[in-house]
Amino acid sequence: MERLERQPELGWKFYDADDYHSEENRMKMAKGIPLNDQDRIPWLCSLHDILVREVASGQQVVLACSALKKMYRDILIRGKEGAPLKRDESGKEEKPAELQLLVVHLSGSFEVISGRLLKRKGHFMPPELLQSQFDTLEPPSAPENFIQVSVEKNLAEIIATIMETLK
Repeated sequence: MERLERQPELGWKFYDADDYHSEENRMKMAKGIPLNDQDRIPWLCSLHDILVREVASGQQVVLACSALKKMYRDILIRGKEGAPLKRDESGKEEKPAELQLLVVHLSGSFEVISGRLLKRKGHFMPPELLQSQFDTLEPPSAPENFIQVSVEKNLAEIIATIMETLK
């Protein structure tokens, strides 16, 4: 499947969350060990910070990310729950930056996704970890802001569905 970043008509900045995993996370996955919440939370907080920075500058963003759990998607929107509140110049506590996020849940069967992973070359996550991702997955549901799109559609159809939703 083509990658979304190759679609210039979007005009949005593209980030692949996999590029922001720590070396420890990469090594763990390469050894066939699934990541846990403690591994993922700092990674997700870093991604939240990137999104906040880009949105604050007026940039629209596409983030490809395996935010498998609702808690992970919440961190992308609000940052780490329970993080100390920042203070402004007057010493008043500021709420953490909250983002408006449309989750595009690309859904597909284990067989289809596994077949694609087996064709992927040079990635640190081995296809053997796919089952752990399916086991961890909490598909988005109301009241989350999301759409579900089948990975069996071609890239042009996926993009058209997303763009129609954003109108």
